[in-house]
Amino acid sequence: MENTENKESKKNTPVIEILRQENLRNNVPEGQKIEIGDTVQANVKIIEGDKERVQAFQGVVIAKAGVGIAETVTIRRVSHGQGVERIFPVHSPRIDGFKIIRKGSVRRAKLYYIREAVGNAAKIKEKREKK
Repeated sequence: MENTENKESKKNTPVIEILRQENLRNNVPEGQKIEIGDTVQANVKIIEGDKERVQAFQGVVIAKAGVGIAETVTIRRVSHGQGVERIFPVHSPRIDGFKIIRKGSVRRAKLYYIREAVGNAAKIKEKREKK
């Protein structure tokens, strides 16, 4: 019975929607959700010739955009005194996964003001867990 219901629901949905659902990946640890202000580590698969390795990019999530398979996360870090931002598609096969290092407490949806902030002004408070 279940199988026929599943086939019927697939018949009603467009083919593109079925492909989008099949390609959604769970790159975030179970029970956690990436939010603005979190410090995360994105593990990116790098292919060099015939070798493949995983490179970590750790920074603060300053923006989220998109929904479903088109969801992206902008991560910012300061490397050697220079600010570096990368936009990662959350459901990309090139992303090995995300690891949440620290939860941040912010009141904005986009943290673009951190680009100009220097020193302590660029810090984000850590979110306290409720008991």
